[in-house]
Amino acid sequence: MSNLERDPAEFVGGAGAVATDTAVLDPEVVEILEPRNVPLGGPRATTVRRTLPQRRRSLIGGWCFVDHYGPDDVSASGGMRVPPHPHTGLQTVSWLFSGEIEHRDSVGSHAMVRPGELNLMTAGHGISHSEVSTEATRVLHGVQLWVALPSASRDTAPFFEHHVPVPTRIGSAEVRAFVGSLAGSGTDATVFSPLVGAQLLVPAGATVRIPLDETFEHGVLVDAGEVRVADTEVPRAHLAYLSPGRSSVDVVVGAEDARLILLGGRPLGEQIVMWWNFIGRSHDDVVRYRADWQDDVIADGDPGGRFGEVAGYDGSPLPAPELPTVRLKPRG
Repeated sequence: MSNLERDPAEFVGGAGAVATDTAVLDPEVVEILEPRNVPLGGPRATTVRRTLPQRRRSLIGGWCFVDHYGPDDVSASGGMRVPPHPHTGLQTVSWLFSGEIEHRDSVGSHAMVRPGELNLMTAGHGISHSEVSTEATRVLHGVQLWVALPSASRDTAPFFEHHVPVPTRIGSAEVRAFVGSLAGSGTDATVFSPLVGAQLLVPAGATVRIPLDETFEHGVLVDAGEVRVADTEVPRAHLAYLSPGRSSVDVVVGAEDARLILLGGRPLGEQIVMWWNFIGRSHDDVVRYRADWQDDVIADGDPGGRFGEVAGYDGSPLPAPELPTVRLKPRG
């Protein structure tokens, strides 16, 4: 999914670009990250709840972007229609709870995003893609996640993958690990840094102990249900952050069934500059990516440039916003 904000904020993440409160570095402390509503598109925009990035925390391992949307009545919202747009230096992870989205990209992929199935797109050096909810979709509900590629891999050639994780159980909870592995569920989706991403369905009244990699930091996003993580209440659409050092975490569910997304990874240990749909390491990186998109695709329609051409989409690609008037500077 594109970041369709008209004036996208600059986010700088990595070593030192986290909250200054030392309490959040204590493995026993749960930090609650609140979502902000972001409208994507025009008058009938899809509104997403964004918990990452934000000023107080910009990365969880390599995970750098968490958008949570729906359930949206497509007859009222108009559904999702995101024109061709560019990405660099990242992977997009598409995971649906309901609905269906048609994906096309400039490496020739044409695939459907469906509930319980992973679509993973590695942008690397540069890719463009479109996303459109299908006519059969009545309710659209899911998450769109981005992973920042480490410096050694951020210029890799772009490619696309589709995977269907096999579910397993942790006690009474159903687990589908779509990136990495958890409790025997997982996929061989390509990653460039140690990561885990999983959906958990936990029945009402249950307590589940989730095993964790002690070297990872983790986030638990609550999609539905009354949930306590490590004895801390986590409201719906909020993200609970857990610093490295935990081998497990207890999740307690109240009177409603719960759906959670667990994200984790070894701290990236690098600074990134993220603006619009680009991830680089400097202001000059972002300026170059934007110029390549505007000059090759928007102005000339050059299918041989960095971002290529999305075949089969009926419409024009998305122009980039104007750059901020000050240089984008890594901090931390």
